[in-house]
Amino acid sequence: MHNSGIAAALALTLTLTAAHAQQPAWKPERPLELIVAVSAGGATDKTARFIQSIVQKHRIVDAPIVIMNKPGGAGRIALSYLDQHPGDGHYVLNSTLTLLSNHILGLAKVNYTDYTMVALLFSEPNTLVVPANSPLKSVRDIMEKLKHDPQSLSIAIGFSPGGINHLAAARLLKQGGVDVRKLKTVVFQGQGAVYTALLGGHVDIAPMQVANAVNGVQQGKLRILGIATERRLDGALADIPTWKEQGYDLVWSNVRFMLGPKGMTPAQLAFWDATLERVVQTEEWKNEGRNNYLQLDYLGSRQVTPRIASIYRQFKDAMLEVGLIKE
Repeated sequence: MHNSGIAAALALTLTLTAAHAQQPAWKPERPLELIVAVSAGGATDKTARFIQSIVQKHRIVDAPIVIMNKPGGAGRIALSYLDQHPGDGHYVLNSTLTLLSNHILGLAKVNYTDYTMVALLFSEPNTLVVPANSPLKSVRDIMEKLKHDPQSLSIAIGFSPGGINHLAAARLLKQGGVDVRKLKTVVFQGQGAVYTALLGGHVDIAPMQVANAVNGVQQGKLRILGIATERRLDGALADIPTWKEQGYDLVWSNVRFMLGPKGMTPAQLAFWDATLERVVQTEEWKNEGRNNYLQLDYLGSRQVTPRIASIYRQFKDAMLEVGLIKE
């Protein structure tokens, strides 16, 4: 090939490469739908509406954001709705770890890998809580009783076996030498029912997120025996030791994340990255995190998948230990 031909070919290659690298930015052409799998007023609904309010207040995007409540079926109705819009960046779901646990337990065929991971919003640290008048003063007290008799204490878990709180307790107790397959667990329909059962003396222990426990602690009705974080929290809970400080090497949190339909484009993900990064940088978002003891460990679309994959493996290992699934 003559030099002129080589030059022409090189110029064409550079042009195509530049064109690919400079893809036009994606912008919504109609309202954005932020889907939640619960009715209005639920935890994931409140998070979605908070994001909506920040976007609107700061005019982060031109298109309006609509909250689409699709409750029922343990999240399957919301996922089915998302499935109807493949490759469409106008639709994202404010998801929970139920997506992972349902797949591991065989309750659902779909997994996080069947969708486009958009972002991790924040984490909610787990605690272990007892009534304020309980004779149990530390995690070690619980371990000693349950090692001798795994049925000697009743443990409240919200919603269903295999959820985030159940697995948090199981992984912790496993480290203390407790036979977690023999635990006396009591299932309740939500954290409100768990709270009532604790105060009424109907159960001995409850794993729950910090935000659900803090009001009871401040009112002198509950006592937190440890928090599953790397280091102690600030403020009113600064005196509460971590599980690590008590000799149990476990960090465990409930994670809130967002996903989109399968087949979203890089340009659509770049739009959501830019939008959510602005949301989490606002003072409103940071204040909400401080007020509710959230870990604001936001991850964008490029980092979220490895984190969720790691949590999936932890969930599966914990379910094997408890005996909820088999190898």
